[in-house]
Amino acid sequence: MKNIRNFCIIAHIDHGKSTLADRLLEYTNTISKRDMQDQALDNMDLERERGITIKSHAIQMHYIDPKTKEEYIINLIDTPGHVDFSYEVSRSIAACEGALLLVDASQGIQAQTISNLYLAVDHNLEIIPIVNKVDMASAMIEEVQDQIMDLIGCEREDIISASGRTGLGIPEILDAAIHRIPAPKGDVDAPLQTMIFDSMFNSYRGVIAYVRVMNGVMKKGDKLRFYNTGKEVIAEEVGVLRLGQFESAEIRAGDVGYVITGIKVSREIKVGDTITHVARPCSEPVRGFEEVKPMVFAGIYPLDNDDFEDLRDSLEKLQLNDASLVFEPESSVALGFGFRCGFLGMLHLEIVQERLYREFDQDIITTVPNVTYFATNMKDERFTVRQPSDLPEPNHLQSAEEPYIFAQIITKPDYIGSIMKLCLDKRGMLQKQTYLTPSRLEMNFHMPLAEIVFDFYDQLKSLTRGYASFDYHVIDYRLTDLVRLDIKLNQEQVDALSALVHRSKAEQMGRKMCEKLKTLLPRQQFQIAIQAAIGAKVIARETISALRKDVTAKCYGGDISRKRKLLEKQKEGKKKMKQFGSVEVPQEAFLKVLKLND
Repeated sequence: MKNIRNFCIIAHIDHGKSTLADRLLEYTNTISKRDMQDQALDNMDLERERGITIKSHAIQMHYIDPKTKEEYIINLIDTPGHVDFSYEVSRSIAACEGALLLVDASQGIQAQTISNLYLAVDHNLEIIPIVNKVDMASAMIEEVQDQIMDLIGCEREDIISASGRTGLGIPEILDAAIHRIPAPKGDVDAPLQTMIFDSMFNSYRGVIAYVRVMNGVMKKGDKLRFYNTGKEVIAEEVGVLRLGQFESAEIRAGDVGYVITGIKVSREIKVGDTITHVARPCSEPVRGFEEVKPMVFAGIYPLDNDDFEDLRDSLEKLQLNDASLVFEPESSVALGFGFRCGFLGMLHLEIVQERLYREFDQDIITTVPNVTYFATNMKDERFTVRQPSDLPEPNHLQSAEEPYIFAQIITKPDYIGSIMKLCLDKRGMLQKQTYLTPSRLEMNFHMPLAEIVFDFYDQLKSLTRGYASFDYHVIDYRLTDLVRLDIKLNQEQVDALSALVHRSKAEQMGRKMCEKLKTLLPRQQFQIAIQAAIGAKVIARETISALRKDVTAKCYGGDISRKRKLLEKQKEGKKKMKQFGSVEVPQEAFLKVLKLND
């Protein structure tokens, strides 16, 4: 066990984690030149298309120390950099003893770098600082080294200069990994104690659990028990993770590997659970990672209600591979049966939608995303509001509270004005601003989480030409003037288009939604009134005029009363049609109406 090292790579998005991982795999001959490709560990099409890591990827490397000629087993976990996938990072950190802290030499320390570093420090990981992309013309090596020294209090000689593109600094990184990161602690003779840090579903083998063995030994054929669920299974196959899964006779304390138990029902395995032996169980589970806290909620419904059970199976299988997704069944008058899903952010929502379509062939409708609020009614009862229908009518509502975040923005001084305007428009309050260096500035705001859900990150990137980095965490709930904005078509409410908004933004949003619906809804043989309302008060209205058949075409001459008689008859018919006719909202309108700024 003294020759095993477990570490992960943490950094802000686009600082070169996956490229550096490629060079480490090449240098240790873990992947042959024939199999090598860019982003070798990113095995999802989505990851390659967008150039981002969505999932953590574990891989085992063998490395011989050139000085002592000892062979080391190195388990590397490449992690995502985007704030929406920070739960993946927290799980990877829980399975490691060390972390490579990667900082881009041309961009310096960014918001997510600091956030991930605090996660690693909380788990007492050994931090190895690395300045990456030193071969670039715009690299500010000494300046970035100063930032790292201020941040973690290390010496300049502790910081490794590297380039994921050229392979510079790779031997130094491996040398630091084996000499500075401690070997895993654990007792091979103790009762089996294994933590599940990830899992995936295979249609032939069932659920494959990725595990870190803390104590004991797990062998093929062992009778195992899941600590939290109490389910007993037999280990059909155990092994280690290289580019694929490599079967071995056993995995021991300190190892990162996988176990296949033949479980086909995805809800029976939970990420963060502990696996132990039936005959000689451990006394307590592994201290895992905290429960995931969804930030954004949206309804997901199948296009065809007959596909409800298929959608449930798809979400359960996706949840195995993405433990930060939470969902529960719900129903809607307009859309039928579906699920209320919790996400860590809008990018996470987008990725889940895309994965449901690509991997499980599910056509879905997503309702207006919103965050969790608390409401108090006139009887002083406080309850959670996760969807618009949970909010009481205005005459029964005493008060409402919304989540506030502590937002950390790191940028260049040139963009202070535009960032300040954006954040104040989003009801933000500036807490402080600090110059990290003469050309780098940190701004801290308190803002409502609901205001950053839709397009805040995109607007921030546009205003600062990509030079601002953004990170946040929820701090508390504060009183707010919350209203439910309802959309009505000919006096009938469309509950899938209802939204929870601050009163100051309600009229603007209501007008935009009505205007958008006017362009999306097909014309009928009767007039359609589109209204945005708060309770009984209508705050915006658009009208789609009726399609009119020319009933007087056959009248060619004669007295005007003949035409008038036909027009009156048509008017009566239209009145009756409006009374009984219902307005069908096309499925694509639900998605398009959310993109109000398009």
